[in-house]
Amino acid sequence: RCQPANHTPAQTEGPFYPIKDQLDTDADLIQIKGSEHSAEGKIVIVEGVIRDQRCQVVAGALVEIWQACHTGRYNHPSDTNTAELDPHFQYWGKAVTDKNGKYTFRTIIPGAYPADTDWVRPPHIHFKIARLGYEELITQMYFSGESLNAQDKILQNLNPIEQLKVIVEFKKEETQPYPKGVFDIQIRRVSGT
Repeated sequence: RCQPANHTPAQTEGPFYPIKDQLDTDADLIQIKGSEHSAEGKIVIVEGVIRDQRCQVVAGALVEIWQACHTGRYNHPSDTNTAELDPHFQYWGKAVTDKNGKYTFRTIIPGAYPADTDWVRPPHIHFKIARLGYEELITQMYFSGESLNAQDKILQNLNPIEQLKVIVEFKKEETQPYPKGVFDIQIRRVSGT
């Protein structure tokens, strides 16, 4: 299924990349270490494989995600949204790809939020992928079937083929407790490495 040089499109980092360190930065965003409470919202599993432009898997890549909680608010001082923060949500997490290039996160579907007077951003998750010898990639993942996708200025900036690479369908299988979406990402190896 991987096609050479079929890179995942880069998208804006946005204003809410985490600037405050937090005690828990693992790949499970619904459960903060030491807390008996879980985050509110619909739980989903996001997983995928990181590959390079030749479709070779990239092991040891750092995958960071950050997102809003179920109310659509980021835990960031620049977020002026008046929605409630979820004290039990982690907001930001990290995973390192295994020998097969695979990463996995457990999180929630974030809430939509107003980006401007005439623009509501659809639920989305920000991704940053970094690995020595590869170009860093920042992109965003969207949820299939969300009506706000069609009006989103950032998503609509991509051509239809690029949009298909960042819109993910989530399905629940009988053996799984939560719906799962597969977001495979293709990054560029730095030339000469």
